[in-house]
Amino acid sequence: MATDYDEVRSDVKETQENSLEALQSANAPDARSVVQELDEADGLDGAGVPGGEFIAEELIVQVIPQADDEFTCSSCFLVRHRSQIARQSGTDIYCTDCEG
Repeated sequence: MATDYDEVRSDVKETQENSLEALQSANAPDARSVVQELDEADGLDGAGVPGGEFIAEELIVQVIPQADDEFTCSSCFLVRHRSQIARQSGTDIYCTDCEG
């Protein structure tokens, strides 16, 4: 007797049908209720969510101006020491890391 190996076995077929019935009968939320819950959560704007609170503090940062022996690379925009100049063309100065 020839056996069709592509045919789904009966025990697998029953399991698939049972699992489909279980999924259909499950109390899964419908799409509208999920969208409504997401809209309500967006309305909170982070209130009540850890890490979502607004802090009314000012950050105090001391800005140090560029020294005479420093330059700003025209490629990476980092402030470097003049000893790291690799190329200068007009007003553009490039560091050794960008030209390397």
